[in-house]
Amino acid sequence: MHKPVIVLVGRPNVGKSTLFNRLVGERLAITDDVPGTTRDRLVGEGDWAGHDFFVVDTGGIDPTKQRAQQPLSIGSKEFVQDIRTQAEVAMEEADVIFFIVDAQAGVTQADIEIEQILRRRQTRVNGEAFPPILLVANKADSESARLNAIDFYSLSHGDPYPISAIHGTGTGDLLDAAVALFPHKIDEEVEDNSIKVAIVGKPNAGKSSLLNKLVGQERAIVSNIPGTTRDAIDTTINFEGQDVTLIDTAGIRKRGSIVPGVEKFSVLRAMQAIERCHVALLVIDATTGITAQDEHIAGFIQEARKSVILIVNKWDLVEKDSYTSIAFEETVRQQLNFLPYIPILFISAETGQRVNQVLPLVKKVQEQRLLRIGTGPLNRILQEAQDLHQAPSGTGKPFRIYYGTQVRVDPPTFMLYCNNPTLSHFTYMRFLENQIRKEFPYTGTPIRLVLKKRQREEHEV
Repeated sequence: MHKPVIVLVGRPNVGKSTLFNRLVGERLAITDDVPGTTRDRLVGEGDWAGHDFFVVDTGGIDPTKQRAQQPLSIGSKEFVQDIRTQAEVAMEEADVIFFIVDAQAGVTQADIEIEQILRRRQTRVNGEAFPPILLVANKADSESARLNAIDFYSLSHGDPYPISAIHGTGTGDLLDAAVALFPHKIDEEVEDNSIKVAIVGKPNAGKSSLLNKLVGQERAIVSNIPGTTRDAIDTTINFEGQDVTLIDTAGIRKRGSIVPGVEKFSVLRAMQAIERCHVALLVIDATTGITAQDEHIAGFIQEARKSVILIVNKWDLVEKDSYTSIAFEETVRQQLNFLPYIPILFISAETGQRVNQVLPLVKKVQEQRLLRIGTGPLNRILQEAQDLHQAPSGTGKPFRIYYGTQVRVDPPTFMLYCNNPTLSHFTYMRFLENQIRKEFPYTGTPIRLVLKKRQREEHEV
C-alpha cells in the first residue's frame, strides 16, 4: 500500500527542518540560523490521526540562481542548483506539499517566485490541482506574527496555516488538513492476490540483473554504474500458478554517500517498496561481504515487519573452497543476529547460478507468513515452554502465561494472556519465540508476541 508523502518546500531559513523534526518526533534534521544548512533531502516517518506517512525535508528553493544577486542559501551557495533540483524531484513524488513561509518576515519576492514554480509543477487530476499545496506560515510565535499571516493570502493558496514549528503551535490543525488530502486507498479497491516481492539493497549489488533473470527478459536496464535504477519498477509474473509482483528499486545508500541529483529520492522509493511488499529480497555483494549499510537495510525491513530472504549475489566471483559458504553464512548470521530466521541463498545473477531457487523460496516464505497455528497446538507449546524453563523474576512474583491465541497473519501475531506484562523479560520472550519456531519455523518471517493482562493492561514486545 502506498504510504503518503508530505514534502516540505520553501526558501531557505523559513524553518523547514525544525518542522520536519516536529512532524517525525525526532531530531533528525540539523537546524541552524545560517540559510542553506539543509542540502540533501531527509526522509522520516510520521503519524497523525491513524495515518502513517513519510515526511521529506528539502534544502529549499533559491530562485536567485541566474541573477546577479547574492544567493539566499549563503551557507550552500555552491550547491544552489543542486539543492533546487533536489526539491523539484521531491515535489514530483509528493502527495501533499507544505509551502513554508516566514510569518515574521512577511511575503518576500522569493516566496512569490517559489509560488509560481510550485504552481507550474502542479498537474490536473480529476479536475483538481495535484499535488495539493498547503501554505504554512511558520514562526507565528506571537499574536502579531499570527496576524501577519493574513498577508500570505496574496500567494493564492487558500488559508495560510499559522504555526510555530519550534513550539508545536498550530501543527495539529495543519496535519488535520494534510491527512484529509491524502489519496484514497485505491490499492485496496482492486483485488491483487500476487505475492509482492521487493528487491532491495545497496547500489550495484545486482538487483536489476536478478530481476531480469527472474523475469526471463531485459525488464530493467542493467549497468555497472551505481544508481542506474531510480524508480520502483513493478513486474508481475506467474510462478507455479501464483502471481508474483517483483519490485525493482534503486540502491539504498548511506545518506552521506548519496550524490546530488535524482538518486537521493530513490531511497524513499525503495523504502516505500519495502512498506508495500510481503517478502523483501535483500541483495548483497559477495565480493564485499555484508556491510554496515546492509545491516541498516535489514533493520528497516525488520521494523516494517516484512519477511526477508538474504540473496548473496556475485558468488561466482568469490574464490572458495568447500568451507567458504559455511564461513560466510556464519559471519552473516553474527552480523544479522537480530534476524535469526532469515534464509540465505548464494547466487550469481550474471550466470544464473541458483537463481531458479529464488522463487520457490519466496513462495515458501510467503506460505509461512500466512500460516495460522491452532489454539490447541499453540497452548501446548506455551505450556511445555513454561514447564521447561520458568520465567525469571526480579520482583519475587513469577511471570505466568495462562493461554494464547493467534490473532492475525501477515505477519503472524500472537496474543498471550498473562498475569502481568511488566514482569516479562525480553530474553524470555525470545525463548518463547524460539520454542514456537521449533515446530513452526516461520522461515524468513518475523513473529509478533503481544502480552495482555487478562483484564486491562496490554504490552507489546
